[in-house]
Amino acid sequence: MLKAKIVATGSYLPEKILTNADMEKLVDTSDEWITERTGIKERRISADGQTTSDMAYEAAKNALKESGIKAGELDLIIVATVTPDMPFPSTACLLQNRLEAKKAAAFDINAACSGFLFALSTAESFIKSGACKRVLVAGADALSKFVDWEDRTTCVLFGDGAGAVVLEAATGDSGILSTDIYSDGSLWEMLKVPGGGSKHPPTKETVKKGLHSIKMRGNETYKIAVRTLESLVTDTLKKNKLKPSQLAALIPHQANLRIIQATANRLGLPLDKVVVNIEKYGNTSAASIPIALDEAVRTGRVRKDDYILLEAFGGGLTWASSLIKW
Repeated sequence: MLKAKIVATGSYLPEKILTNADMEKLVDTSDEWITERTGIKERRISADGQTTSDMAYEAAKNALKESGIKAGELDLIIVATVTPDMPFPSTACLLQNRLEAKKAAAFDINAACSGFLFALSTAESFIKSGACKRVLVAGADALSKFVDWEDRTTCVLFGDGAGAVVLEAATGDSGILSTDIYSDGSLWEMLKVPGGGSKHPPTKETVKKGLHSIKMRGNETYKIAVRTLESLVTDTLKKNKLKPSQLAALIPHQANLRIIQATANRLGLPLDKVVVNIEKYGNTSAASIPIALDEAVRTGRVRKDDYILLEAFGGGLTWASSLIKW
């Protein structure tokens, strides 16, 4: 049976670093307050004029170089993002053009912070069906361009970046063992950018009301995320007849250190098996997991035949997991 196998990873982070000390000059906050509640120490901020597709392009180039596969050999490109360069065309089409991947179909997926895993699940389905042999999946977001820099509860959380993986059809034991994706649209108001769509098209009034920036019910979202992720990872392992102790690494979405710790504790998983980089980058939305995965691979934390579990929770609400044998 065909499996979708990740054969290479890549990532990109903007040069500009915004520290908690810098945040103290922008809003009424402190390093202690941010660190205690989120675990974040600094985040990367995209340059003026730097777009989501620019970052996705750099991550994709790194992944393709590592894979030895040429862009022209790709059958499909999927970009997970909630901060596209523009409403249309898709960021994936812009990326396809930059890469000169002329054979590849291209489209975006919007599942907020769960987007990369939704895209990975989609890529896996295309490969297992035999429709595609080589797929590039990127997660890229520039959330710093959509925060209210006067709202201390949200502006401290988010950063920019991109990550990418190249998948190939393969046989054998290694590859994606399962992907699970879920949504609950009844909770859509928990995390949103209300303006800019057909509900609230851009006007002077929507800008004045701040409808084009991120709105979040932080405490409620936190409680739902902890409960949901515990059930998600437990069910994923049970379905694949694995125990938490068999995991070499848990790679969670980097939204909040307390959520990450709570999930690990409820699994009985030691924190040294959990990949955490939130202190350096903050919440990079769909880019979060592929960036963390790339760092884990490049530093030797993920090796051949390791079992790794990816999990995420985001706006929609959405949540997802992917169990992989490397």
